[in-house]
Amino acid sequence: MTAVSLPSPRARGRRRWYGATAAALALVVTAGPVPAGAAGPNGTTGTAGAVNSTALREVMFVGNNWDGTVDVIGSRRGYAKLGRINVVPDKAQRLTEIYLNPIRLAFFLGIRSGVGEGHDQLVDDMYTTPDGTALVASRPSFADVVSIDLATGRLRWRFPVSGYRSDHMAVSPDGTRVAVSASLSNKVHVLDIRTGRELGSFATGDKPHENIFTADGRIWNMSIGDVNTALDGPEWDWTKGDRKITVADANTFAVVKTIDMRPRLDAAGRSDLSDAVRPAVFTPDGSKLYFQVSFFNGFAEYDVAGDAITRIATLPKNPNTSEDRTTWVNDSRHHGLSMSPTGSKICVAGTMDDYATVVDRATLANGPLVPASKPYWATVSGDGRDCVISESGADQVTAIDFATGQKVASIPVGNHPQRVRIGHVPDGWTPPAG
Repeated sequence: MTAVSLPSPRARGRRRWYGATAAALALVVTAGPVPAGAAGPNGTTGTAGAVNSTALREVMFVGNNWDGTVDVIGSRRGYAKLGRINVVPDKAQRLTEIYLNPIRLAFFLGIRSGVGEGHDQLVDDMYTTPDGTALVASRPSFADVVSIDLATGRLRWRFPVSGYRSDHMAVSPDGTRVAVSASLSNKVHVLDIRTGRELGSFATGDKPHENIFTADGRIWNMSIGDVNTALDGPEWDWTKGDRKITVADANTFAVVKTIDMRPRLDAAGRSDLSDAVRPAVFTPDGSKLYFQVSFFNGFAEYDVAGDAITRIATLPKNPNTSEDRTTWVNDSRHHGLSMSPTGSKICVAGTMDDYATVVDRATLANGPLVPASKPYWATVSGDGRDCVISESGADQVTAIDFATGQKVASIPVGNHPQRVRIGHVPDGWTPPAG
């Protein structure tokens, strides 16, 4: 598919949704060459990598899935609220198209009644362009990716994904390309972040989800299978589909490797665990991958060179959490990971257990359990001091100190926050009217 260029002028109940993680680090940049974002193998950079004539300010974007808005806050302690962006300025046009197409309407309503929990999923993931003038966002219910001009609030371009739902994205280390999962067509599209032009694509397992660009020129995609069915007992695991990690060349888009965690979990003595890889994060040197799986209160450590699971961390359960797995969010129990810049600490969002905690990577011992209302995502503050989680059940984001494991601050945001990403806006930026 090609991008469509456009003219420029709570409910407290147990929720089901999609999710996953990557931390983002960048520096406040000034006029002249913009430095690349964090070059670690997480591919979790801000959108740097081009020459700018305008000073940029590093900020944090919070996607409010059910509002169709993105809150912009400061990326470091203080976390000042700077404004809000409407990422569905074309909502009426999109709804008209959907309601006039019976097939699209069926999928649209299916998303609303299923993973949307009665709500439309209007924003999932987002990154800024290298010059900080546009926000690029995926919109699951509209099955597209759009570029929003940060000065005017208007669409610069729109790319309809294959299938009927867009999902998680990732930005390349130089900030020029964005990968997006088309979760209902089992494909990842890679786009030019400035123009929306498709550069290539590759096939994945069932329901592609998280994407990570790595420093060695690869894209890692995690497919999670059918997480919104009621067949959640271990004996029904075989019904969940083809779940695997697909590794593709970031330039040619050829698949270079697939990794099925089933035999690797079995070899580690955990045949009881699902092999649906959820949020994942690499160490700074790319040697280890840490990932969460469906239904599990913990995470696994995978040695990349050795192609083996080396350790598994089991974290505390909340005694008030129902053990009925059909009540858990899209087969999640814990959902959200980020890593401190030194690689010494891992921040974990214990989604269904209503807490977040910082884990020591050397010992896998957890720190204090910080109460949180269905924490959905975890990222890293701009200065690397804090883990920032989205509390989807409380409509706020919360910062937790990596060093102490204690809560630093909570900032109110919009309805049902999900992804939190670091990016840039022009220095002195104010949100567009309306």
